[in-house]
Amino acid sequence: MKKTACYVHIPFCDHKCIYCDFYSIITSDNISNYLNAIKKEIEYYSNIYSIDRELFTVYFGGGTPSLMNPAYIKEIINHIKNKFNVSVNAEITLETNPGTVDLNKFIEFKKAGINRISVGIQSFDKEELKFLTRIHDSETAADTINKAKQAGFENISLDLIFNLPGQTKEKWMYNLQRAVELPIKHISAYSLILEKGTILNKMVIDGKVKMQDEDYDAELYEETIDFLTASGFNQYEVSNFALPGYECIHNKAYWDYSEYLSFGTSAHSFLNNKRWWNYSSLKFYIAAVEKMNYVVAGSEELSHEQMMEEYVMLALRGEGLHLDKLENLFGNEWKNSNNEYISDLIKKGFITKKNNFLKFTSKGYALCDEILSNMS
Repeated sequence: MKKTACYVHIPFCDHKCIYCDFYSIITSDNISNYLNAIKKEIEYYSNIYSIDRELFTVYFGGGTPSLMNPAYIKEIINHIKNKFNVSVNAEITLETNPGTVDLNKFIEFKKAGINRISVGIQSFDKEELKFLTRIHDSETAADTINKAKQAGFENISLDLIFNLPGQTKEKWMYNLQRAVELPIKHISAYSLILEKGTILNKMVIDGKVKMQDEDYDAELYEETIDFLTASGFNQYEVSNFALPGYECIHNKAYWDYSEYLSFGTSAHSFLNNKRWWNYSSLKFYIAAVEKMNYVVAGSEELSHEQMMEEYVMLALRGEGLHLDKLENLFGNEWKNSNNEYISDLIKKGFITKKNNFLKFTSKGYALCDEILSNMS
């Protein structure tokens, strides 16, 4: 059976943060109708893909999935398990925001089938949380992690954002120190990125906020790698760090160029060399699924060259590129075209090569986007 990842988008939120560009809505309308639509879409695709596929990870993202009643999430999990072959030990993740879950709710989520929790903390600093328009404080953030642990979750992750306007190195290192003192197994550390259409983007355009420069961003990033590595966390992707054995299986599915099937508003899928994506509008999604059982806004068939480029990019951003595997899948074209450039990167200390395996160094990770853009 083909191993396939699964993503479920829950768009409901209690607040829209200034930096967020994911599809989310601040409303409780249509929550039950959305559940029915999700289940219909799951059933539709199960009739096409369930026979020869096994789902080895299910990820609930948003939005704020932890706003939902645990019974709501349980109904979706059970429906997926009824319609698809799901691995017995499948990783099932729920994105969580501090302040939306208490101990009892965590216990119920665990009973529902969730076995991994990802908490969007972003910062432990009061002023940074205020700037990001997060609705929690640092005490609530830490308490959320501890409550998840108390409920029996061993696999707990948290998200942090660095290079905020005016953020000092001392303040960022304080965030990292607070994070590793908590009972977590995984950290996602993202640089603040301006996304079109966000409130933050407009604030920058209007001159109300000034972003810090790329060199400072790179300095913070390298210090992040050094600190987390020294704290026992293995970097397995540009922004992701985990204690040994706790790498996010769902994240790795993307970096390993595995296939994935996604459900809900704005969800993207990738199967059989084809990528497609759903409409974002909640009401349009529900109406279309009720009528046709699915709702696809667009799709594309990937060429050999596109797949090769994506495979290389994702592998290098992740744990590294096996040249032998690349050759088996796509031939020698990429290796021959980039051989001289790769040799130069190795000499400059941006990439290491061992047993025909290429991997970014911490210095290389800091410039990975620029390096990848120069590859032919």
